[in-house]
Formats: sequence, structure tokens, C-alpha cells
Amino acid sequence: MTPATAASATLPGRRKPGAIARSLFQLTKPRIIELLLVTTIPTMLLAQRGVPPLRVLAVTLIGGTLAAASANTLNCYLDRDIDAVMRRTAHRPLVAKGGRRTIKPGEALASGIVLGGAATLLLGLVVNWLAAFLAAGAILFYVFVYTLGLKRRTASNIVIGGAAGCFPVLVGWAAVTGTIAWPAAGLFAIIFLWTPPHFWALAMRFRDDYAAANIPMLPVVATPRAVARKILVYSYAMVAATLALAPYAGWIYAVCAAGLGGWFLAEAHRLHRQVGSVPAPVPGSASGSGASPAPMRLFHLSITYLTLLFSAIAVTALLPVGRW
Repeated sequence: MTPATAASATLPGRRKPGAIARSLFQLTKPRIIELLLVTTIPTMLLAQRGVPPLRVLAVTLIGGTLAAASANTLNCYLDRDIDAVMRRTAHRPLVAKGGRRTIKPGEALASGIVLGGAATLLLGLVVNWLAAFLAAGAILFYVFVYTLGLKRRTASNIVIGGAAGCFPVLVGWAAVTGTIAWPAAGLFAIIFLWTPPHFWALAMRFRDDYAAANIPMLPVVATPRAVARKILVYSYAMVAATLALAPYAGWIYAVCAAGLGGWFLAEAHRLHRQVGSVPAPVPGSASGSGASPAPMRLFHLSITYLTLLFSAIAVTALLPVGRW
């Protein structure tokens, strides 16, 4: 059965509403949404220099969740052909085999559109229209620029397309202040530079998956050494961006950012050394699929790093001391 046939295979005759709801929820990629919220809340605290009005905070988080859910659902709808041939994504509701597949493509498309519309209207009517337009822009960027425009065409896909994941900090800042100031741009830059090392580490582990789906992720088209070298370059740039925020966030944040940055760079250098000590992988071999735990170690560390960094932003934004 071809991927296209598998993606359009008939569903079981009777579907329970609960199963449909669970499938639609899984399409939103809730674990990714959690990470987006981790960056939104501290941004709002920093913009307010304290706790913003609870109504603004709650509605912004709900609207941001809906916007991210919309973008992820539409991504699953558009990528269902490649999801069907990748082991990492073959369990997703639109492509799962047998009785595990309980959702139709049209239902996923409709859900994504409704979620995006709800996010835009909620943010616009209750918070402000700048935050609403930024959230809508994030959805459109992820769908049209990354998923449709870059992902299947260039190894720079995640470098440029990853900007979609940076929009939540702009939404959070705009929700509190009604404007976009340079600290918001600094937070955008941090996540923008964090995304390639984070995702390339994952792509190194699942290199054969992306190769089978003809997706030119950097680890597919470049040697592991070249990928590790680029991860190192972006890691240094990311740490520099975190320190550039110090004049606004304060000296306690600067100490935390420096310590966390040193930790991240040490792990990036570790990966670079480990990759440099082994021969280039043969496509289709165990090493080609990233059998070494080193890339996934950096991948998981990158999530912890970003969580701790933004936690430091949140704490220092609430402290009465720590500013220059």
C-alpha cells in the first residue's frame, strides 16, 4: 500500500464521539503547546514587571493555546502523506493503521480552521487586535511558509520556518503592552536561535525517517560532523542573545543565563566531539538512524534549558531586586 493510499484508507464503520475528540486533541500536539506556554507566561510577567491582569493573562494563554492547536492540526493535515511513512509519526490519528485511525482528513482541516478563527476572535475581542493578528500570523507562517513552502524544499526549512514558534513571545508582550518593544524582539531571537540546535538534534536521531519521506532536513543532506558544527554555531549565537537581554532583565537573570548557557554549550561541544570521533554513517544503517544517544541527550537538554531560562525570566520579573 502506498503512503497516499494508506492516508486515505477507509475508517472503521462506527466511530465513538470520544474517540473522535481524542484524535482531534492528539492532532494539536499538546506537548509542543506546553513548551509554547512556558515562553508566553514569563514574557507577560517581564512586560508587566509583575503579574498582569488575570483576565488578560488567562485569555492570552487560552488564545495562544488555540492558535498553536490550529497550526499543529493543519500541519498534521497537510503532512499526512509523509507522516504515514515515518516511524516517528506513523501513530498519528490521520495515518494510524487499523482501528487506531478514527479521524477523517476533512474533519482535521475543519478543526484546524475553527481553532484558528476562535483564537483570533478571542484575542482580538478580549485582549487587543495586535495580539490577535500576531497569533493569526503565526498560524499562517507555520502553515504556508514552513509546511507548504520550506519543509520539503530546503535544508534551511527549520531555520526559517522555526520563526513560527517564536511568535508566542510577541503575542504575550503585545497582550500586556499593546506594542512590540525591543525586549520582545530579544526573546524572539533567543527562541529563533534555540530552534535549530533543538530540532537538528532530533532530526539526527530520526535521519532515516526524514530520508524515507524525502524531507531535506539538514542531517539528511549533510554529514553528522557538519550538523554538529552548525549546532555549535547556533548554540553560541543563542547564548549571546540570552545575554543581550540582560540590560533589561537584570543581573540576577544575567547570572542565570550565563550559567545555563555554559551548560548548554558544554553539551553542544560534547555532541560535536562524539560525532567527530565516529565515521560518517552509511544510509540505512543503525548509525545512520542515529543510534548514538548523544543527539537525543542534547534534544532533551534543550527543552530543560529553555524551561529553566524562561523560569529565570519569570522569577526575576517578579522580584523587587535584581535590576541594574
